[in-house]
Amino acid sequence: MVARIYKPAKTAMQSGLAKTERWRLDYEPEVARTVEPLMGYTSSTDMRQQVRLEFDTRDEAVAYAERNGIAYQVSAAEEPKRRMAAYSDNFKFNRVGAWTH
Repeated sequence: MVARIYKPAKTAMQSGLAKTERWRLDYEPEVARTVEPLMGYTSSTDMRQQVRLEFDTRDEAVAYAERNGIAYQVSAAEEPKRRMAAYSDNFKFNRVGAWTH
């Protein structure tokens, strides 16, 4: 039973940073998912895949895992690289790129 502690990145459908501030503890799957033959649903007998815990800080998540004897792996949170640009930069006199029209 290995758990993964990480800070989720924003989804492609988000423009804001909602639901990305908290640290999450998810269990890695121990049993592979299987396809149910009649209806074609994917399912698993591993109930730990349904457990998702959220913590305010990384240290709280690590302390919880150590207190309960859970093996864990911490993934570092990468901050997105922001490129600040304004519309007015297209019309600067000292523009780096050449006009193309």
